[in-house]
Order: sequence, then C-alpha cells, then structure tokens
Amino acid sequence: MTILAAGKVNYRARIERAAKLAGRDEFAAREILSFYGLLAKFQKGYYERLPKLWGKKAVAPANGDLRSELNLGVVLEAFGELITLAEERTPAALAEEAARLRSKGCARQGEILLEFWKTGMVESNTGSESGQKDRIVNDFFSRAILQPYVEFVTGAMLPPAPLMTVCRCPRCNALPLLGVLRQEGDGGKRFLLCSFCSLEWEFRRLLCAKCGEETEQKLPVYSAEQFPYIRMECCETCRHFLRTIDLTKDGNAVPLVDDLAAVPLTLWAEENGYRRIQGNLLGT
Repeated sequence: MTILAAGKVNYRARIERAAKLAGRDEFAAREILSFYGLLAKFQKGYYERLPKLWGKKAVAPANGDLRSELNLGVVLEAFGELITLAEERTPAALAEEAARLRSKGCARQGEILLEFWKTGMVESNTGSESGQKDRIVNDFFSRAILQPYVEFVTGAMLPPAPLMTVCRCPRCNALPLLGVLRQEGDGGKRFLLCSFCSLEWEFRRLLCAKCGEETEQKLPVYSAEQFPYIRMECCETCRHFLRTIDLTKDGNAVPLVDDLAAVPLTLWAEENGYRRIQGNLLGT
C-alpha cells in the first residue's frame, strides 16, 4: 500500500484556490469560500509561527502515537486569537457563538480542545437543540485550530507502516474526508484523505470506504456537469457517499478547497438519501 509522505503544507495554494473558485462561476459557494480564505490566512500564520512557539521540545511524539499528547500551551493562545477573529470578522451568528465560547474561559476551552484531540468530536452534556449547537460550534473551532497544529506535528513524523486497504486512517484511526484520484500510468490511483491528520493512503478503486462493500452494481458513481472533476462515490449497502477529487481531470484542484465549493453535490446526496462518511470543516 502506498502512503504519501507529508511535506510542508502549502497554505498559499489553498488561499489562492479559494479565491479563484469564489470568482470563477455561479456554482462556486462564494460566501463559504470567502470565509474559508479568511480562515486559511489565519491558519497559515499560525502554522508558520509554530516552530518558534514550540521551542526546543521534540515535535514528533516519542512513541509514534499522534494523539498521545497535545501541547496545549502552544494551542490555547492561538485558540483565543481564532475566537477573536471570529468575533470581529465573521457574520453575526458565528460571532455570537465565538463570544459564547470565549465566555467559557480558558480552562473549559482547554477541555474542549483535549476532547476533540482524543476523539475527533466534543460530546455535549445534553441532547437538547442547544447542546447540539454547542457541539457543532466546539467541533468547528477545535478542528480549525488543530488542523495546522496536526499538519505541523505530522510533518516531523515518519509515515505509518503500510497496511492492507483500510477504511480508517492508518496513522490516527480517523474517518476519511475525501477520495483523491492521482495520475498513475494511463489511469488514476485512488487515495483516501484523512479528516483529522490529512494523511493520504492508497485505497482500492472498487470498494466502499465506509462499509467495505465491493459489488460493482452496489457502488454507483455520479457527477455533475458543473463539477466534472468531482465524483460522488455512493454505496447502496450503507447509504454513505465519498466525495472524490479527480486530479487526472483537473490537476489544479486543491482537494480540501474544491470540496468546500461543491455544495450542490451535498444537497443532491442528501435529497437522494445518502450520508457523507465524514463532513468537512464548514459542513458543505
């Protein structure tokens, strides 16, 4: 199995791609992409500051387990900066949620970050509508600040040992966010992109990334004229879908960013009874 080695993250490419998609045509989700551009600029600055913030302590976990520890001191101050950015530069609804998160104080913010770091989600204490809203907000802010942190840490780690085709990330056990088709010979090789640590690992073309279904007739693939390079790989057995960015059709695509713009595809999938294996940062 092929695992793509981590390198320095190119946030500039993400920012430029978001700007290009936002102005390209009527199908691009302009408001979403403009917000992502603002967020990516913040993440870029944080990512570039991390070597100095980290100091002399080893970056890679000694035991090779990514989630074994979180350098909370390095994250918490930047978390506060992200909350301030949201309060000052985002629409009123998100700004209000950011203010509410700030009011919880640093101790609770640290607990939220640690919980997301360990599990990939922050559980609500209640099943109420307000509790569900809190979970979504906590998950978004945690994911937004931990993404550059994780990418910095994994850049110092060795890739995990190759395994047989697996539906979860072989480095951190998170669910896949996307599929990516990369040019290989006369065709494309399929990879899965981890929703937590951004690792890409090779995955069979004809296999559901959620339940492992491998019957071709149960694995329909759909696409839309406005997104010819984005595949909706669906499974009739588990009723989940994986969005896959086909770089053999558009080599300029940046998977994390192009995924955000494909809002109509998500709406189509939901209308047809499919659920996404793992949602992206902005829920598009």
